[in-house]
Amino acid sequence: MLDALFPSLHTRRLCLEPLTIADAPAIQELFPQWEIVRFMAPRVPWPYGPNDAERFVRNVALPGMERGETWHWSIRPREGTDRLMGVISLMDNTPTTGPRENRGFWLAPQWQGQGLMTEAVEAVTDYWFLVLERDVMRTEKAAENAASIAISRKTGMRMTGTRRRDFRCGQNMLAERWEITRTEWLAWKERQKPNSSVRSSRQETSS
Repeated sequence: MLDALFPSLHTRRLCLEPLTIADAPAIQELFPQWEIVRFMAPRVPWPYGPNDAERFVRNVALPGMERGETWHWSIRPREGTDRLMGVISLMDNTPTTGPRENRGFWLAPQWQGQGLMTEAVEAVTDYWFLVLERDVMRTEKAAENAASIAISRKTGMRMTGTRRRDFRCGQNMLAERWEITRTEWLAWKERQKPNSSVRSSRQETSS
């Protein structure tokens, strides 16, 4: 049932595959790096235990996917899909009293700086607005997380405010709230077309 409702997504260089329990060993190998973990929520365990990846996939990711509340994809190169590079997620069950984060992601350091996460973000944002038909996407990130902020800015999001919150790397840190509506997303996509007369000449080329 999950396979029928939850498709793979493809970009020019990437294949995004729905997360499965078979992905846990690769996540366990790649994820426990401070560079990846430091700007995540404090609920992410650190130090990362030897069974924490399997626990996350089995007890958090897969049940949320089955309920239709979360969507998790492994990020893989389009050529050589046996290599897991990271994970990208959409969340529709965030509480109104807490951070409104509809999207999260991580990518192993050796794959960063090549614009790959930007491709993955574009694919799942399309899915959020065009398939799931949501009206707005919101995310929140540490103000110090320059790489993630650059991706949000580059993919058409706008900052709507700031607040103080805890991250894995510290307490009471400044966080930025970013969002984009479906209308804004479709307009942003139109501007990216090669023949668009309003396409920015100063677009960034990598995250």
